[in-house]
Amino acid sequence: MGNQMDKLSHLSYAEVPTVDPNGVDTEDGPRIGVSYIFSNDDDELEEGCAVDGTEKDPNQEEKQYDQRDEVECAVYNRDECIYEKSVKSASLEVYSPENLLNKCKAGDLVEFVATGQYPHWAVYVGDFQVVHLHRAEVKNSFLTDASQGRRCRIVNDLYKFKALGADMVVQNAMEQVGLKDRELSWRNSECFAAWCRFGKREFKMGGEIRIGKQPYRLKIFMSDKHSHVLEFQSLEDMVMEKRRNDHLGRTAVLQELATHFNSVEETKSEPAPPTPPPHTHTHTHAYIQNV
Repeated sequence: MGNQMDKLSHLSYAEVPTVDPNGVDTEDGPRIGVSYIFSNDDDELEEGCAVDGTEKDPNQEEKQYDQRDEVECAVYNRDECIYEKSVKSASLEVYSPENLLNKCKAGDLVEFVATGQYPHWAVYVGDFQVVHLHRAEVKNSFLTDASQGRRCRIVNDLYKFKALGADMVVQNAMEQVGLKDRELSWRNSECFAAWCRFGKREFKMGGEIRIGKQPYRLKIFMSDKHSHVLEFQSLEDMVMEKRRNDHLGRTAVLQELATHFNSVEETKSEPAPPTPPPHTHTHTHAYIQNV
């Protein structure tokens, strides 16, 4: 898209419009959804800033990573599962950067994680180095430097797409080193690293046309018996929402969902408001589903 527009941010499920999961708009309750068309997911905060962009208290102790606060979810493209994250999976075990170097092979995807931060993805290219999208530039860094003190893990198996050969993954990554700002084709480090490994244009900005039905479903597991489902028109938009949830953490996401569904119930008990004018942005559908 040529013209830059003000960043649109998804603040909470209660603050954005939605549609009925069956595709039929009703006058009962609010409409809920989100568009990320003009939004950039900046997973790299300025030094000294908290996750909400405010100045960090230098005396505040850094939160330790807690795997129990991971948001468990699965992503479907129509009926095919293309991504799955479960805390029961051994692949989610995290290591210090020094220990992870003993496990990495060229072409591996590495995820750096910390409580209250967006996850940061990179491609391991050998010789203790990674290539990653960091602060609007593709950089070649030592893995220990890229970690910035965070724990890390290999995440080759989260996405279910067929991977390219290791040599091609490394080549894809190395050829982008030095790209910055308007030269970039990816909104965040995860989209960049996943594109390097799988070569799918859907990870790029504008890789899919946002028209028609929403083929992507993000299922957030709230408990053993209940899940929350959001629908998206593009893989890129889905990744943005998934990362937003990752940075909030499981506890905050469940609180946000509970607040939203309570507001829906309250609204349904009130007289229906006048029909709003047509909404022109891309929508997701939101609804509760029994597992």
